[in-house]
Amino acid sequence: MTNIQGKFPSTRLRRNRMREFSRRLVAENNLGSSDLILPLFVCEGDNVEDPIQSMPGVNRYSIDKLLHRVEDAVRLSIPAIAIFPQIDTGLKNAQGSLAIDENNLVCRSIKSIKKEFSEIGIICDVALDPFTDHGHDGLLIDNKIDNDKTLEILEKQALVQVNAGCDVIAPSDMMDGRVGRIRKCLDNNNFQDTLILSYAAKYASGFYGPFRDAIGSGSNLGKDGKLTYQMDPSNSDEALREVAFDINEGADMVMVKPGMPYLDIISKIKSEFKVPTFAYQVSGEYSMIKDSINKGWLNEKVIMESLLSFKRAGANGILTYFALDIAKKLKNE
Repeated sequence: MTNIQGKFPSTRLRRNRMREFSRRLVAENNLGSSDLILPLFVCEGDNVEDPIQSMPGVNRYSIDKLLHRVEDAVRLSIPAIAIFPQIDTGLKNAQGSLAIDENNLVCRSIKSIKKEFSEIGIICDVALDPFTDHGHDGLLIDNKIDNDKTLEILEKQALVQVNAGCDVIAPSDMMDGRVGRIRKCLDNNNFQDTLILSYAAKYASGFYGPFRDAIGSGSNLGKDGKLTYQMDPSNSDEALREVAFDINEGADMVMVKPGMPYLDIISKIKSEFKVPTFAYQVSGEYSMIKDSINKGWLNEKVIMESLLSFKRAGANGILTYFALDIAKKLKNE
C-alpha cells in the first residue's frame, strides 16, 4: 500500500467502527441473495429426503421433494441452483453411458423444475463421475483417462442437458479442450445463448470427500485418484493458464474449486482477467463449519464470515450449501 493518508492521533481508524450505522456505511463488501447459488442433490424415487451423513443438514431429494427446495430458493431470491445426481449403482458403467441419455435423472429434474419455476437459473455439471462405475470424470482406458475420447462424450452430455432446459453448462471434468468442444457443439445446435461456467481452476483436493459420498462416486478411484487431471494444490500460475485457455475457448464465467483454501487464486483470476468469477464452498468446507457449529465449537456467525471472504477476494458469486440459511437470514435483517 502506498500514499497512506493520516496519522494518529488526528486520524483514528476506530471511529468508523464505533457505531452500527457507520460500520454499515463503510463496509467494503456486502453479501446478498443474488450472490448465492444453491447446490441440490437429486435421487430416484418418490417422497424421498435422504440425509447425507457426512454433510449434516443436507439431503438427497427425489424430484418431487426437490421442487420444494427450488421453491424455497425462488422465494428467497436466490438466482440459480446447481443439480448433482446420485445414480443407482446398477445403472453405472465404465463409459458413463447414462450421461448422454435424454431421460436420465438430471434431464428429468431439469424439465420438472422448469415446468414449475421457469425463472430460476439451472446449472448442470458436465462430467462423467456420477455415471461411471469407476468414479472418474472421464473415460478410463488401459488404466488411464483418455482426454480426447472423453471430449466426445462430454459434448453429447452438454447437449442433452441444454435440450432439457439447462441454462448454464458447467464443465467440471478438467479435460483439456472441453470448453471449446462444448461451445462449438452448442453453437452448431442453435444454443449460442447458453452460458458456460467453466470449472477452470479445480484442484485435486481432499475437501471433496462428503460430496463423493453424496453422489456415490468415490469408492473405486484408485490410489492416484484424480491427480492426472485435477490441479496440484501447490500451483497458482497454472490456474491462470487454465483460465486463459477456457476463456479463449468460449467460457463466459469461471469457477474456483475448492473455495476458502484458494482465496488467493480467486483474487489472482479476478485481477488478471476481469471475468465473472465464482467460488465453490465445497462439501468438506461446509461439513467442517457445520459440524463445528453443531458441537458448539464455533458460533454460526462464521458462516457469513466465510462467505464474505469470497466476496473480499473478488468472487461474483458463491456456490454454497449454506445458501438457503444465509438467504433466510438476509431476508429477515
